[in-house]
Amino acid sequence: MDHILVVEDEAEIAGYLRRGLMFEGFSVEVAADGHQALAAARERPPDLVVLDLMLPGIDGLEVARRLRSVSDVPIIMLTARDAVPDRVAGLEAGADDYLIKPFAFEELLARIRVQLRRRQREETTTVLRYGPLVMDTAAHDVTIGSRRVELTAKEYDLLELFMRHPQQVMTREVIYDRVWGYDFGGESNIIEVYVRYLRQKLEARGEPRLIHTVRGVGYILREDPG
Repeated sequence: MDHILVVEDEAEIAGYLRRGLMFEGFSVEVAADGHQALAAARERPPDLVVLDLMLPGIDGLEVARRLRSVSDVPIIMLTARDAVPDRVAGLEAGADDYLIKPFAFEELLARIRVQLRRRQREETTTVLRYGPLVMDTAAHDVTIGSRRVELTAKEYDLLELFMRHPQQVMTREVIYDRVWGYDFGGESNIIEVYVRYLRQKLEARGEPRLIHTVRGVGYILREDPG
């Protein structure tokens, strides 16, 4: 039985989510603020976190950062805010998906199941190889040649997408959908930022570029023939 931690300070919403998720067969724990959430996650590590952005004390962004620093648990962020900068901030803090209040319970449930299926797939042992790059998805380990590359969770997700689709152009829309799970409508430069981070780490010792820009379309993982 998957265990879900719901972090929500509005008692009515928290109760509604708890009842609905338990009815769907999940084990559910509710925390009303950031401190309770972090303590609950330490005591019983959840399989997924539903996290409200606006919390008393430690806000949702900081809770997401702290959870992400020690775990790759899927995080779905809830908020009444619908501005693009807020969505970007939530995802950059480590959230895997984003849902704006008010929302239909069925939509949250569908997103929870997507994240849990994705995590189950990632937990199966798979070694991906492309040129000098090797990614062990079970160990979350990446090497280029003989050098180990330290990546953040989102950098890893982005590189995994490229490595599962080598020599294929990944459009911005596909990257947003697969890595961030949310359509920004082209209003953010978050992809460019993370591609730059990846390039810096993969090319830190003068290695040839593997992630190339396809101008006006997206990016592609390929080795230069020369």
